[in-house]
Amino acid sequence: MHRFNLRVYGILINEKKQVLVSDEFIRGNYYTKFPGGGLEFGEGTRECLAREFMEEMNLRVVVGEHIYTTDYFQMSAFNPEHQIISIYYFAKALEEITTPLREKLFDFDEAQLAIYEQKKEIETFRFIDWENFSEESVTLPIDKIVSKMVKESFIHPA
Repeated sequence: MHRFNLRVYGILINEKKQVLVSDEFIRGNYYTKFPGGGLEFGEGTRECLAREFMEEMNLRVVVGEHIYTTDYFQMSAFNPEHQIISIYYFAKALEEITTPLREKLFDFDEAQLAIYEQKKEIETFRFIDWENFSEESVTLPIDKIVSKMVKESFIHPA
């Protein structure tokens, strides 16, 4: 049965002009993407993003300006019966980030690797310097479009 899968993601740029990304190992594949996740029944898109930041990073955020909503057909990488619709917003941290941040790509620790056997997914977070940030920084097709839009539209992020 064909279904729509609604996803909501946040572009968080810190005061050092760095962009937050999530490095994930899901079902045997590596992905670098923006923080966020699936919309749950009964919640709005901004609520979803705030909840996802809290669940993934224990971080309160304010959800800002809408950036982009998928405007073409994108099949799910995980389920060919699902069409992905992704919605992107700017997000701003309301508090200091306490989740461990990594310096290197896919820098998972032993505890995370142990959890993988149960959950079949691991995620960790890192910042990419604005000068090094581009559509090549992320894995998923829609994220690449948004990365390019953000980079071209916000040459010097606030």
